[in-house]
Amino acid sequence: MNLTTSFVTQPSAEQNPVLNISIFLAFVAVTMVIVIRASRNNRSAADFYAGGRSFTGRQNGVAIAGDYLSAASFLGICGAIAIYGYDGFLYSIGFLVAWLVALLLVAELMRNTAKFTMADVLSFRLRQRPVRMAAALTTLAVSFFYLLAQMAGAGGLVSLLLGVDDGLGQSLVIAVVGVVMIMYVLIGGMKGTTWVQIIKAVLLIAGAGVMTVWVLALNGFNFGAVLDAAVNNPENVNGDAILSPGLQYGANPLDFVSLALALVLGTAGLPHVLMRFYTVPTAKEARRSVVWAIWLIGIFYLFTLVLGYGAAALVGPETIVNSPGGQNSAAPLLAAELGGPLLLGFISAVAFATILAVVAGLTITASASFAHDIYNSVIKKGTASAKQEVRVAKITTLVIGAAAILGGIGVQGQNVAFLVALAFAVAASANLPTILYSLFWKKFTTRGAVWSMVGGLLAAVLLIALSPVVSGDEASMLGAGIDFAIFPLKNPGIVSIPLGFFLGWLGSVTDPGRESKRLAAEMEVRALTGYGAEPPVNH
Repeated sequence: MNLTTSFVTQPSAEQNPVLNISIFLAFVAVTMVIVIRASRNNRSAADFYAGGRSFTGRQNGVAIAGDYLSAASFLGICGAIAIYGYDGFLYSIGFLVAWLVALLLVAELMRNTAKFTMADVLSFRLRQRPVRMAAALTTLAVSFFYLLAQMAGAGGLVSLLLGVDDGLGQSLVIAVVGVVMIMYVLIGGMKGTTWVQIIKAVLLIAGAGVMTVWVLALNGFNFGAVLDAAVNNPENVNGDAILSPGLQYGANPLDFVSLALALVLGTAGLPHVLMRFYTVPTAKEARRSVVWAIWLIGIFYLFTLVLGYGAAALVGPETIVNSPGGQNSAAPLLAAELGGPLLLGFISAVAFATILAVVAGLTITASASFAHDIYNSVIKKGTASAKQEVRVAKITTLVIGAAAILGGIGVQGQNVAFLVALAFAVAASANLPTILYSLFWKKFTTRGAVWSMVGGLLAAVLLIALSPVVSGDEASMLGAGIDFAIFPLKNPGIVSIPLGFFLGWLGSVTDPGRESKRLAAEMEVRALTGYGAEPPVNH
């Protein structure tokens, strides 16, 4: 038995679970104090949903990085690189390149046009009720898929931290994470959530940076030496194939193309990322925040390359796969190998903080969408007071939190980067076509918007349900014993994204009704200049 194999049977995490939990509880205590202080200024719906539009571009850029660098970015991608090498790094490339689409096509225009949610943009010049219903439906669906990924990361992480590998123990921890997240949102709203994301982003990037320098220092600051060590690790049965494309997607290149499409186009359709643009006072600050986010996210994804191959070199792929947390354990196991229980405790606490911050952002987005788009705009026809709307948003938070906990228990063991890729596919299929058509095509109609959102959503979800992700494979959610997988690809993007664009076009050209030219012109002016948008709010 080599050193790395014995590491699994007697992990460092088990040597000091009290330390691991203490570090995490300290983070929760500090951030909860900050959330409570931030909540004192929550006087209006704008405060609860958009943080009073009081954040600078730099603050919002760090918060966007905190929102975007989820458990998938840290746990999932490091694990994918450690096991599949080059193909795992494709997640990092896709997630980063996606920001160029968001920056060039969406960020400033969305900030200028909307008030609180994505549906504000989509329904600006179209019929309010059907478009808001469809937009709220897609927002809730994307948020739920993303929440599943974060909860799966929480379960895997705690199984490593405490040596809990039975389903009941992991389920209990997923429930605890869900409850803390609900408290963040209920107490602090967007303001509190944003500060949690800023703190978490700084800790995550700093922690990953320290580990990256440590791994490089052990190899004479020569990345080539890290790659050689990964290739020559006794547990690496694939040899130098981990340095070349094709290890994970070689058997089905279409699967890679589908994944790439979903990753690159999905970010610009993620409701919780789009909602962050409304927390700044001006369009200029919105642009500035995206530039800050791109720099921070880009640097972090370079770190994941070193951490992934470092985990393959120092821990070993077999050890990672056979650990209680599976693929998602690569970064924590590497931390334990480098710095023992203390570094493992810090990195695991940061990973927990990552999960908490991201699920808080997702939950406030989903609850705002239901309260603002369905309750106020559809049910109450715009007559609900801000106080009533915020109360409904808080009730929705409880419901979404409970659903996320139950769903997270159901997807334990899945790679979180992979689950997030599914959320990106749904966002790119259901949201992105409608956003781009609304902003850039004057002849876009209500029917086109509804067909695009509902059709793209149903196509993506149906293809996922009929894919090897759910059944027919050893790694699928239902296992190999149940098999109704008739769609061969693991990511539906290559089919569902073009279908979403096609349905938007088809619905518009066959719609006998014509939308208001005056509103279309007003939306174009507002999107390009910011004139008539929400005024800056100074605190």
